[in-house]
Amino acid sequence: MAPPSKYMQMVEASQDEAQLAVRLYNDPAESRSFEAFIVHMHVAWLYLLHAQFARDKVDCRYWRTVGKRKYLERIDGEPKQWELARSVRERWPSDQEPVRANLEFFIGLRNKIEHRYARRAQVALTAVLGGQAQALLLNYEEELVAQFGVERSLATRLRFPVFIGSFTTAGEQALLRLRKHLPAALRTYIAAYEASLSQSVANDPRFELRLRVFQELAPKAGPDTLPLQFTRFDDMTDEQKSAVEEAGKKGLVVVKERRRPVLGHGLLKPTRAAAEVEAQIPFAFNVAHFTEAWKNLKVRPPYGSAHPERTEEKYCVYDELHKDYGYTEAYIKKLVRECSTEAGFRSVVGKAPRLKRTKSAPSPAAPSMGSRLEESA
Repeated sequence: MAPPSKYMQMVEASQDEAQLAVRLYNDPAESRSFEAFIVHMHVAWLYLLHAQFARDKVDCRYWRTVGKRKYLERIDGEPKQWELARSVRERWPSDQEPVRANLEFFIGLRNKIEHRYARRAQVALTAVLGGQAQALLLNYEEELVAQFGVERSLATRLRFPVFIGSFTTAGEQALLRLRKHLPAALRTYIAAYEASLSQSVANDPRFELRLRVFQELAPKAGPDTLPLQFTRFDDMTDEQKSAVEEAGKKGLVVVKERRRPVLGHGLLKPTRAAAEVEAQIPFAFNVAHFTEAWKNLKVRPPYGSAHPERTEEKYCVYDELHKDYGYTEAYIKKLVRECSTEAGFRSVVGKAPRLKRTKSAPSPAAPSMGSRLEESA
């Protein structure tokens, strides 16, 4: 039996990456499961698109021109090939394609979260972006089957997971609480990206899958009945659609409003930030102290840096529009905590603190002559 062609080997490697991504996503013991899901789905999509290019004889290597001659660009001796972003643009040239919008969303998100956020933020991301993650996987499955046949489907390998989620009231409340732990920088990225999309793309299930789940106690109809059945809304009759919509009116309906970005929400400028710190510590703390603090704590790059965006995002966020920085409430709390003692102030600011000036009490009125006689008496 002849070995599979080179591009089919790439398809198999792509499937392996997708299965690993889902396994990690569904593993509650994996501390960075959402990041791992994004990374491995990134590789799965890259292999899948490169397999298509190889099959269709599309040259996806980078070339450079020197004079009248063209040379292959190489990395460690190997030809440099298109990265996922370039591959996606070649596969879907229109920027109004929902599959492309979903992929580009995760490409940008991967660049932001890789190795930066702790488990709590990762779990919060999973709760907030579950619809986009599900769409990323389903888009992959549809592209895989459309390009390489139904026998390549992952449906028999990736089963519906056993989970609690929003099937219980407590589970739903826990998921809602998680959203509050999403870092400000990620909230801004998600809101800004979705606000840049047209309504048709933002509401397309290929960008974000949204489901309404009905719990039903149904008897088993026969040996071929599946425990979970999926019915597309568009495939329902008008009567069935009306019944579903009516059920939504009577029950809990979650309306997802289009996110709107608010630049600088919750961030403080240096003058305001310094004043808030000073109000909560026993020492004087002005903008000059604030500047020395961010320099010593390295929460942002120095003035004139070629990469002003490389901040400690928990404490400081760069505003590209206005070319300045905003400081978070978490940073204010850190400065208050560390500058409340003389030793801590010296460590953060680099100089000795001085006590704040207090308003002097008004001088007592001069005693009258009668008072002086009484006192001397």
